[in-house]
Amino acid sequence: VQLQVSGGGLVQAGGSLRLSCAASGRTFDDYAMGWFRQAPGKEREFVGVISARGGSTFYADSAKGRFTISRDNAMNTIYLQMNLLKPEDTAVYYCAAHPSLYTLARDASQIDYWGQGTLVTVSS
Repeated sequence: VQLQVSGGGLVQAGGSLRLSCAASGRTFDDYAMGWFRQAPGKEREFVGVISARGGSTFYADSAKGRFTISRDNAMNTIYLQMNLLKPEDTAVYYCAAHPSLYTLARDASQIDYWGQGTLVTVSS
C-alpha cells in the first residue's frame, strides 16, 4: 500500500484543518487506517483510527471531541478533520494502514505502511 498525505500547513489556534491520505496499490477497504503524529523532540503518538469499512473509530484522549477521522472507500482516501486546534497539536502527521484495527491502534511497531507525513503548525 502506498500512502500519500496532504493538507498540512499553518493555522492559528482555534482554527481548523483537514488532512487527506490517499492510498493505492492494494484493496483499500481491506485495511484499517490510522493517523499518528510526531511533535518536535517527542516520540510518535497515536491520534486515531478507523476500521476498514468505516464503521468504527477510536481516538486518543487528546483528539476526542476535536478531531474526526472519516474515509471514502470509493476514493481510497481517509481524512482527518481537526477543529479547535491548539499549539500543542503542532506536529508532523502521518497516516498508516494495517489489516487489523487493533494492531493499528495498539502496536505501531507492527505497521508496515506509512505515509510520508505532513507538517501542521498551530500558532498561538
